[in-house]
Amino acid sequence: MQILTVQELQDWARQTPAALLLDVREPWEVALARIDVPGLAGVHMPMGDIPSDLQRLDPEQPIAVYCHHGVRSLQVVAFLARHGFDVVYNLAGGIDAWSREIDPSVPRY
Repeated sequence: MQILTVQELQDWARQTPAALLLDVREPWEVALARIDVPGLAGVHMPMGDIPSDLQRLDPEQPIAVYCHHGVRSLQVVAFLARHGFDVVYNLAGGIDAWSREIDPSVPRY
């Protein structure tokens, strides 16, 4: 299991061309707060939609997955890895860690 801390995410984005930041939270959570990282394309796909929407993701594209605290994203990373995604990372602490440690303007909930 590959893990990125919130401190590592920005450097990873600069070093990883064409990477994707995958938000697996529910729509109501996305309405409250989101992460924008220069250099990363952002996609929202709730965790429950991943199995049916898997074809929307490119197994060759590096992906960093996040949720609220990192639990759902950890499960999604494991699922993606089992389905042939080799370069996939869990964002440790999720958007809550991002808000606490990187950008306090991102609302906590």
